[in-house]
Amino acid sequence: MSDQTLQKELENIEVTDTLQACPIDFSQSKVANPRAHQKQKEYDNGKDKSNFNEREKFSAYQGPQFKARFTDGTLPVTPNRYRLIWSRHCPWANRIAIGIDLLGLDQVISNGIVDPLRPAGVVGDWFFTLDDGDVDPVLGIHSLGEAYRLADPSYDKRTTVPALVDTQTGKVVNNDYNNLIKEFALAWQEYVPETAPDLYPKNLRSDIDALSDIILMDINYAVNEAGHGRSQADYRKWYDKVFNRLDWLEERLANQRYLFGDQITLVDINLYVTLSRFDLVFYQKYFVNKKRLVDYPNLWNYAKDLYAIPAFGDNTNFESMRQRFYEVDHTPQEDLPRIIPLGPDDSIWEEANDRAEKFG
Repeated sequence: MSDQTLQKELENIEVTDTLQACPIDFSQSKVANPRAHQKQKEYDNGKDKSNFNEREKFSAYQGPQFKARFTDGTLPVTPNRYRLIWSRHCPWANRIAIGIDLLGLDQVISNGIVDPLRPAGVVGDWFFTLDDGDVDPVLGIHSLGEAYRLADPSYDKRTTVPALVDTQTGKVVNNDYNNLIKEFALAWQEYVPETAPDLYPKNLRSDIDALSDIILMDINYAVNEAGHGRSQADYRKWYDKVFNRLDWLEERLANQRYLFGDQITLVDINLYVTLSRFDLVFYQKYFVNKKRLVDYPNLWNYAKDLYAIPAFGDNTNFESMRQRFYEVDHTPQEDLPRIIPLGPDDSIWEEANDRAEKFG
């Protein structure tokens, strides 16, 4: 590792991939879940029956269940064979969509998008209700859970995004959000244009891995944990982690355009997906509210700089974030009244940033 400061920071972090990546449906806290402690109706729309009252079934922390790799030859590197299924609201899935586009692999890997709103009360699956006939046009399935159960007929956990599906078999082959970009960057070089950035350069791999783990635990993970803190002390622990790390990143970005100098790497993607949701979701809804992103000059300009790149900006959808984190699902307003915030003003992301002027 060339950057010894990263080694020092990493020594204070216990890294895990077993996360409560989507706490919104499962927390008992009204901050994260407006239905908490309410008596629920049963819904049946003819295709999906509500299982909200069985939510404890999906309450456990859960790591990625499918980790087949390209780099060890388990998965063949075959163009037009795989389909990324993701949701625009989800930071864990968003990072993979950005990575594929940055690498130029969108020409050989298709993507399908699930509705950020589930049928009323359903917590364990994602649905293709944005597509004609409520069916994914390539996979021919109504819910992502169908692809999970093709891969494992006994699968009874949450179906999560992102999910990489083999279109030849219809099975999910990988939902490892923390390593999938790395797999594409290493194994799909034959299909990556020369103009694409090297997201995982050989000379920086140990440093990138270290900073990725630091950001995973102190930013990506910590904002969620603060949102469903089990006590004031638990909430404060994660709150402090978030802002101590944001302060540290603000200093790092004072002297360089990206997290590793003048080149974008996969760790920039990992940080961006939380920053782009910070003021809209985490600051307001999860009480991570010491400062907003816009109060950090370097981080804010850095985030706008990335947003101006099509792979980032085109895959950033603030309306989907509002829907998922505040509207939650298709429950009628009369059964579960809730307020969907109108702000912050999304247009400020289009404003100029100072990164090119400062760093070239």
